[in-house]
Amino acid sequence: MDAVRGLRHRGGRPLNTGAALQYVMDNVFTNSTGSRLDTAKKDVVFLLDGSDGTRNGFSAMRDFVERVVEKLSVGENKDRVSVVQYSREAEVHFSLNTHRTREDVMDAVRGLRHRGGRPLNTGAALQYVMDNVFTNSTGSRRLQGVPQILILLAGGRSFDNVDTPASALKQRGIFVFAIGSRTSDSRELQRLSFEPSYALSVSDFSGLDTVQEQISSLMSTAVVRSRPLTTTETVGRQTPARDVVFLLDATDATRSDFPAVQDFVQRVVETLLVDEKQDRVSVVQYSRDPAVQFYLNTYMTKDEILNAVRNLRHKGGRSLNTGAALQYLRENVFTASSGSRRLEGVPQVLILLSSGRSADSVDAPASALKQMGILTFAVGSRGSDSRELQRISHKPTSAFTVAEFTDLSSVPQQLLASLEALPIDVTPETPTDSEILYQNLLQMSIF
Repeated sequence: MDAVRGLRHRGGRPLNTGAALQYVMDNVFTNSTGSRLDTAKKDVVFLLDGSDGTRNGFSAMRDFVERVVEKLSVGENKDRVSVVQYSREAEVHFSLNTHRTREDVMDAVRGLRHRGGRPLNTGAALQYVMDNVFTNSTGSRRLQGVPQILILLAGGRSFDNVDTPASALKQRGIFVFAIGSRTSDSRELQRLSFEPSYALSVSDFSGLDTVQEQISSLMSTAVVRSRPLTTTETVGRQTPARDVVFLLDATDATRSDFPAVQDFVQRVVETLLVDEKQDRVSVVQYSRDPAVQFYLNTYMTKDEILNAVRNLRHKGGRSLNTGAALQYLRENVFTASSGSRRLEGVPQVLILLSSGRSADSVDAPASALKQMGILTFAVGSRGSDSRELQRISHKPTSAFTVAEFTDLSSVPQQLLASLEALPIDVTPETPTDSEILYQNLLQMSIF
C-alpha cells in the first residue's frame, strides 16, 4: 500500500500497449520475478522431424528446443523433458526420467545429431511416443494428473496416416503443439494439434524464434487448463472418506472404447486417497448381467486398484440391462459385507458409464439407490438417453454426456468438482434388521 501511494505519473508518448504487454509477459510473469504461473510441474516431449528434408534446418530446431528448455524448471518433482527424433522410425534420445537437471537436459540437446532417413512417418512416430514415452516406466506422470505436452516439429507432410494416433493422444489428455514449415500441410498440423489454434507455422525452421513466445504462452495456458485436483489439495481440503463404485457398460458396442473407459477410471482413482479408513473403490462391469471385478474391501492401496483396472478384460454381451445392474449393486456391492461403510455415514458414490439406452426399466432401482443415500453420477455417450441418465443420477446436473467414450478425458475434472462438493453428512435410509445384526457382529469382531 505504501508503494502504491508513492507512485508518480511517468509521462511520455506514444502509448505502446502492445510493447507493454510483451514486456510484462517476458519480465514480470516469470519465476525469477515471483510469478507462480509456471511452477506447476509438467512433462514436455519434443518430437523432431529428423528426415533428410530437415538436414539444413536441424541446428535451428536444436536451438529452439534449447530456448524452450531454458524457460523450464527442470527437476524430478518439477518439469521433465524428453526428446525423440523420427523419420521412417522414431528414436528416443532421452526419456522423461533420464535427466534431472536443466543443465543435463541442455547438454543432451546440444549433443543431438541429425538422424536422416525417409519417408516422414509422423503417424507412426505419434503412436510410438504414446506407447513408449508417455508411460509410467519412462517417467510420465500422466496418471498423477501432471500436464502432458508434446511439441512436434515437422518439416513436411506425413507419408502415413496421422488421424488415429493424433486422436488417441487427445483422448489421453495430451496437449499436442505442432509447428511446421512452408512444406508442411497446415490442415494436417491442425488435425495433429490438441486444438487448431495450437498449430503454428514458420517459413522455414530458421524462423522458429518467431514462435518462441507463442509456444511458451500456449504451454502456460495448457497447464492452467489441465490443472488437476491433486492429492495434496485433497488432503488440505480435508475431504471425507468415500466409497466409490464404478459401473461400466461392457456390451459389445463398447469393446473398441474400453481402453478409454479404463483410462477414465484410472484418472479418477489417481485423485482419491485410497486407504482402508479413507477412500475405497469397487469396479463392476455389466451387459445382460453384472460381474464384480473387485469389491470395496478387496484392495486397500491405490497401486493395487490401478493395477487391477489396467488388467480388466472387456466382458462383452449384447443386451444392456442397466436397471438390473443398479439393483445388483444395491443388493451385493453397497453392503457391509462387501466393504460399504454406508451405515457408518460414509458417502456412497456410484459412477455409471453407459453407452446406450437400457433394455430394462431403470426407475425403480435408481429410486431405491437414492433412498439409500447413494450419490449416482451417470456418464453417457451419443447413443445414450439423456433423460434416462438424469433419472438415474442423484440429481439432473450429475449426468454428463460425451460424443464418444474416447472423449472421456474431458469429464474427470467435472466429476472431481462434483465429488469435492459431496456432503460430509450423509443420512441414509434406516438400516434393515439384517444390516443392524451384521454391524453388531462386526463390532464384536465375529467377522
